[in-house]
Amino acid sequence: MDQPLIRLLAPLSLACLCAASPAAAQETSLIDGGKLLLTNGVTTIEGSSGGGVATWSTIAGRETDRGIGLSGHVTLIELPDYGWQSHGVAVGIANRVEISYARQNFDTRDVGTALGLGRGYTLNQNIFGAKLRLAGDIVYGDPLLPQISLGVEHKRNRDTPVALAVGAAHGSGTDFTLSATKLFLSHSVLVNATARLTKANQAGLLGFGTPGDDAHRVQFEGSVAYQLSRRAVIGAEYRTKPDQLAIAREDDWWDLFAAYALTDHLTVTAAYVDLGSIATFDQQRGGFLSAQIAF
Repeated sequence: MDQPLIRLLAPLSLACLCAASPAAAQETSLIDGGKLLLTNGVTTIEGSSGGGVATWSTIAGRETDRGIGLSGHVTLIELPDYGWQSHGVAVGIANRVEISYARQNFDTRDVGTALGLGRGYTLNQNIFGAKLRLAGDIVYGDPLLPQISLGVEHKRNRDTPVALAVGAAHGSGTDFTLSATKLFLSHSVLVNATARLTKANQAGLLGFGTPGDDAHRVQFEGSVAYQLSRRAVIGAEYRTKPDQLAIAREDDWWDLFAAYALTDHLTVTAAYVDLGSIATFDQQRGGFLSAQIAF
């Protein structure tokens, strides 16, 4: 997906540069990188900007309202019985619109043998996302008005036969999110709340809905972060989950995280995550490590 986007944006960038006067070209840039550090968030496991497991109203990239931003991420989660890896890209347009793609790879390791899939069987999923900032600004403007964004994530499970075998109704589905985020700069505190409309089982890795319950359900995602310095942030997140599959209990997720901007463009996030029970294996707690590059 990143190559077509780059091919699309390159001619636009060239046209803007050619149309501008030399003086204007020095003053403006299509990729301006003018956001305050870390106010574009990091990247969630589903590819949207935000925290690690919670979506925020932030828009990907470091662009302001006159530019285009780009970001890419790689995330690893090490659990007692599983390995979770995701990678993807996102484009932010005028700090108003976000378009994202993520690929998730979930390694079942020895659990794959117990489930009859074979050792090291990997569940895969593609996620195509979009987000629109409706109102407010995460930093500026009315301190009582948060930045509010509406998002959509279309998920395509690449292992539909497995999802159906464990009791899911579908191999693909769509989540809808409504997020409100505000950074209280004078107190160095960020607060986020997201409502997610979903019928995904384990975020979609085990399919969507069940034959007896195929309705979307509202779930909550919350985040609180404290800015230690211009480059360092610590915080916590909580995400409720639907519990629909009869054969595999699904627990809520939470994490404790720290993010550090090594440069203006490279941010590293580390976290302790508790993902509860996954496919009958309990106490899936471990480490989360993510690297994001953004312009």
